[in-house]
Amino acid sequence: MFGTQQTQRRRIAHRRVVAIGSVILALLTAPPIPAAGLDEELERLSAEVASHSERVFALEQKVLHPANTRLAVFLTLQSRDALDLDSVELFVNGQPVASHLYSDRERASLERGGIQQLFTGNLQNGEHELKTVITARSADDDFVRRESTHRFRKRPGVLRLQLSLEARAPDYEPRVSFVEWE
Repeated sequence: MFGTQQTQRRRIAHRRVVAIGSVILALLTAPPIPAAGLDEELERLSAEVASHSERVFALEQKVLHPANTRLAVFLTLQSRDALDLDSVELFVNGQPVASHLYSDRERASLERGGIQQLFTGNLQNGEHELKTVITARSADDDFVRRESTHRFRKRPGVLRLQLSLEARAPDYEPRVSFVEWE
């Protein structure tokens, strides 16, 4: 899963370097341009490089994240003042795919209703298992670590899963729920 994406990224990065290098080579080997036309030529070449970069980025997204096999997992907090989130680990079919340690700023953003994209990747169609490991400090100052699994069926097209965390008084036990977005 990780190896093919890295290889594809290297190829795309190499192509990008070759394209930029060819533009620079064309600039260096071009016949001298009068000073008045130099600014216009630079603007034209800059626009051309920007256009090529946009096309390369679009192709990169198609190759690395084809829409037919895409899986995206998002995190939200339902009870915003009950958990002080420390970290989240994400596993798909037993393989680690994402891990995140939270800063104070990120925690505050989630507590204000923010949504974090934990993972975007490709997954074959069929039955799969998503496992999360959450560590946090509850409102009653207990350190908690919870594992939760969710079995789902990946169908053709984009699948978006929302992972929601909730902890309510008086026990402040974290509960994890999964929702498939349409």
